[in-house]
Amino acid sequence: MTSPTAARRASLALLLACAGTFLSFLDATVTNLAVPPIADAFGASLTTVSWVATAYVIPFAALLAPAGPLADAVGRARLFLAGVAAFTVSSLLIAVAPNLPLLLGARAAQGLAAALLVPASLGLVLAEIPAERRRAAIGLWSAAGALAAAAGPALGGVIVEALDWRALFCLNLPVGIGVLIAGRKLLTGESRTGRAPDLAGSLLLALCVGAAVYGLTRGPEHGWSSAHVRAAAGVTVLAGAATVVRALRHPRPALRLDLFRSRSFAVASAVSVAYGAALFATMLLGVLFMTDAWDYSALEAGLAMSPAALVTAVVGVGIGRLSLTLTPRVMVAVGSALVAAPTAALALLIDTEPRFWTLWLPAGTVMGAGVGLATVGISTASALSVAPQHFAAATGMVMAARQIGGGLGIAATAVIVAEVPGPGAEPYAAVYWFAAAVNVAAALGGLALRPTAPRPPAPNPAPAPPAGRTPPAPRVLEGDQR
Repeated sequence: MTSPTAARRASLALLLACAGTFLSFLDATVTNLAVPPIADAFGASLTTVSWVATAYVIPFAALLAPAGPLADAVGRARLFLAGVAAFTVSSLLIAVAPNLPLLLGARAAQGLAAALLVPASLGLVLAEIPAERRRAAIGLWSAAGALAAAAGPALGGVIVEALDWRALFCLNLPVGIGVLIAGRKLLTGESRTGRAPDLAGSLLLALCVGAAVYGLTRGPEHGWSSAHVRAAAGVTVLAGAATVVRALRHPRPALRLDLFRSRSFAVASAVSVAYGAALFATMLLGVLFMTDAWDYSALEAGLAMSPAALVTAVVGVGIGRLSLTLTPRVMVAVGSALVAAPTAALALLIDTEPRFWTLWLPAGTVMGAGVGLATVGISTASALSVAPQHFAAATGMVMAARQIGGGLGIAATAVIVAEVPGPGAEPYAAVYWFAAAVNVAAALGGLALRPTAPRPPAPNPAPAPPAGRTPPAPRVLEGDQR
């Protein structure tokens, strides 16, 4: 039976983890609407100021995977609070930045901080929450991130229009300070391995993912055969190969290839790439389509996307409270199918005549429900397919897969809109067809998840410990019952 003290500690960990995750994902999307006023404030082109978003995405995607093992090594609460502190300070620097270079540097630091706190937050929750409550906890944590990512455009539009772009980043300050003050209680009694992941491998992995994201974000502007993209592709391949070689040889690799021996984890990672590609593509396309084809303002477009965000959050929270237990296989397959169907309907039916009530709202409502199901399903499948001491590592790797998929989705959106001929809604319809196909692939991947309880495979042989020390428990991975 859980003691009252342990129950309070678990509730506090869940609350603070949701708050930190909400901040990080909100900032990843809310800033898009600040790009035009930032360009005006510093007299820069929109192309240059677009790095306000890109400077956040690159370190965020690159450092998610090594941040998971780092959280397991130094302590989940410690790394989470360090990430929140860095996120809060960098937000303040952005809000007071006197020039664009300082702002971009602070945005990169903010992305790095988000990469530290996000895997640590879910690892912290799963370590503190009893096993019987983990499904509900994952639902709340996933809902916080999904709500932030989808509600960003609406909230950003309101703040920029009513106040100023600097106010967007001031929002983070009271929340960050509150999390830091309350989170000190979680440091007491926290377990940690004290063995940090391979530093050189972490840098290689960051270089690999950073170069990939850079190439994807510069391709639409400079051309896919440009020197920028070719150089980024070469660095990605070389750094990726070096990362894999080092991961196979190092006792504490930055990239945990051993986790992929769990079939559930491997499938969840692949599905996460497809899920991220479709999600990021449709989120970007919604604002572009409504502001261009329907002549909505940025604020109107953001508000139009809010109902889907609310449905996503409600579904994410509600899943954990259902008396009927839904397996990750069901959540991912059904959720992805629920997103694919209205996405295909939008591809068939959208035109330049605004149809918010009869088309956009119904489609968005169904899509929101599907996103909520799929988000929780992927998070649950990945986290619960490994042993508790590897929760943060698994979370970081699957979320990195989602960010990489998101970069692919954004790049595909830019290419399709630019290359598909035809006036009006034809290019946007083509992107929706792309997103629908990717969601179908994610649904089929969900069916490949194991429907039954996992059996751990044989652990890796561990090197002999130094004399006088007790050997650590073998690493046990779940997820491959035949």
